[in-house]
Amino acid sequence: MEKIRFSFGETGETAEFFVLEQTRINGMNYILVTDSEEDDAEALILKDLSQDGDKEALYEIVEDDNELEAVSKVFAEMLEDIELV
Repeated sequence: MEKIRFSFGETGETAEFFVLEQTRINGMNYILVTDSEEDDAEALILKDLSQDGDKEALYEIVEDDNELEAVSKVFAEMLEDIELV
């Protein structure tokens, strides 16, 4: 897998993540990312906030418990061999 560099807002900080999977739910794009290829690596779910016509995607970490639970279930079904906690 190849890492993709993400920039965080106005701070200009960057981080690199592996994208494990992506999905679209109710018109919103989500990606499941991790910073390691290890089997027990932690993962984050990011939501695409960019608008049509934007030159770059704008992602934020999903923090709402209800949204996180719903999207986690979708990714768990897509990736049966990966355990999402």
